[in-house]
Amino acid sequence: MLINLVKDSVLQCFCHTCRAPLPPAARRAAPIKKAKTKSRSKQPKKVKFITTEIRCQEKSKGGLAYEVILAEPVAVTPPKRPISPSSKVSVENIDEKLKAAEERRLSIEANKMALLAAKMSKIEEASKKKDEQANTFILQTREALEQKMETHTEKREAHLSDLKAKLKDHLESVEKIRLSIELQTNEVRNAVEEKLKVATAQRDENIKKMLDRLKEHEEQAQRVRTGMLEKVKQLESQIQSKLELAQTRREQLEQEQLEKLRNHNKEKLAEVRKTIENHAKEIEEKVGKCLQQRLETASQNRAKEIEKMRENIQKHERRAEMVRQNKERLTSQNDEQQTASSG
Repeated sequence: MLINLVKDSVLQCFCHTCRAPLPPAARRAAPIKKAKTKSRSKQPKKVKFITTEIRCQEKSKGGLAYEVILAEPVAVTPPKRPISPSSKVSVENIDEKLKAAEERRLSIEANKMALLAAKMSKIEEASKKKDEQANTFILQTREALEQKMETHTEKREAHLSDLKAKLKDHLESVEKIRLSIELQTNEVRNAVEEKLKVATAQRDENIKKMLDRLKEHEEQAQRVRTGMLEKVKQLESQIQSKLELAQTRREQLEQEQLEKLRNHNKEKLAEVRKTIENHAKEIEEKVGKCLQQRLETASQNRAKEIEKMRENIQKHERRAEMVRQNKERLTSQNDEQQTASSG
């Protein structure tokens, strides 16, 4: 694909005399130029001003101030361009130029084809070298793998032979150990059986001895039980006699305490009665005094209220008398007025 594109680009002519068709991939859209829409305006002619006179020079703090008077403007005409001589082109000149362009195109194509041939030869040489390198690499890797496989097989066989020898040794040792263990187990079994026989005989003897001891213990316990029962009976009789004595003593003490309480209560009752009577007398005296004081204060208050009522009644009578006199005066005045008006 790339070679075809290069060939098509080489076959195209640079002078555009022969327009070979471009492939669709190589065709490109021509750039679109923007149209200039700006209108050209004529610039005004330059006018030269020539200074003719300077007036009124004045110096100040900021610097020098003066007036400049310019002369009248003078128009300057630009120089005209020289007319270029007209070049006459003949048919012979055009043919010569076309031949030269054709020769240039052919030489360029020949150079391009030579470059392509050189590139293709380089590519072929590179592919050959690549194939040779790949073949050599494959051969080397194959040889290395074969060597590794041979060494691996040798090592595996040696390892298997070692394992077999070790297994044989292990089996022999296991067999020896098994035989020795069987002998030991037989010996231990015989010893255990003998010990069990001896232990059973000793156990039977011990059981007989324990039974004899239990019988003796039961007899002794029976004796102790009878002795304890007799002692308990004696203790019960003693306790019963002591309880009877204690009951009699308790009854005597209760009677004595009752008599003491009766005597004590009589004395206490007499004292309490006396104290109650004295207290009642004191209370009666206090109550009588209080009542007498209250009666006296009540009588005094009653006398004061009666006096106040009398004074109020007297005041009321005086007012009533004054009102009655005023009424009589008014009635007499009215009668006089009536008589005067009638007369």
